[in-house]
Amino acid sequence: MKEFVVVSGKGGTGKTSVTASLVPYFQNTVVADCDVDAPDLDILLKPEIVSREDISATNKALFDPDKCTGCGKCLDYCRFDAIRMVDGKATLPQKGKCEGCQVCVHICEYGAVTLVPADTGELFESKTAYGPMVHSRLIPGEEVSGRLVAMTRTRAKERAVAEGCESVLIDGPPGVACNVISSLTGADLALIVTEPTLSGFHDMKRVWETACKIRVKTAILINKSGLSEEVEQAIRDFALENEIPLLGEIPLSDEVRRAVNRCEIPSLAHPDYPVKGFWSGLVEKMYRIA
Repeated sequence: MKEFVVVSGKGGTGKTSVTASLVPYFQNTVVADCDVDAPDLDILLKPEIVSREDISATNKALFDPDKCTGCGKCLDYCRFDAIRMVDGKATLPQKGKCEGCQVCVHICEYGAVTLVPADTGELFESKTAYGPMVHSRLIPGEEVSGRLVAMTRTRAKERAVAEGCESVLIDGPPGVACNVISSLTGADLALIVTEPTLSGFHDMKRVWETACKIRVKTAILINKSGLSEEVEQAIRDFALENEIPLLGEIPLSDEVRRAVNRCEIPSLAHPDYPVKGFWSGLVEKMYRIA
């Protein structure tokens, strides 16, 4: 079973619309939306939710006011500044800041602190017109998106095994933070979607460097081509110099924008879609590269 992840160095490159456009051309696959901070692949794929569960990806400190003496040691040792004194007792008013490191548990002489599982997000298993889908949503303010991404990937692979699917196609998060690393690690191929802008080119290089450090094969897709020929050529030169496969270029198109606004998959929205014949060849190339 192969894992393909679509990523981008920055938001707004069209990563999710590219992923959605690929989905109809993948056969026998499970789709996973691992952009857990802002998942929106479901808008285009319109999944029917089969199951939903609350996910605890971390533990949080729980303070017992009857045992707390108000000594303040836990405040002194908390590196995340998550603990506050309220009415002379230690408490955790900012749950999102607690990382579950346990230092407060070990430093408290009175046994006033314990760690308990904390709800950090939701995980969904769904079915779409193109096969199974696994997707998650992080509770706003929580800071364990990398763990939720890992759990989502694991569930998608389990679903693929159960369904006898050959691959998992992942819509990853933008950027280079821990959630991106979690979506990339162990993948067979990362498709980096970039746009021909200076910021797009800069951030494309950052996510490529990240993938290289964890030894994940990469390929590049230029989306919205036509914005800047100068930057497009710089991306082509960069790909050539670093021996990165450049899988193609998708022209900037009002048709794509209108399709997304109507919550339609761009590659299926119009019979004369400019790059409609591109997708099946892209999938074949992805399998060969991986």
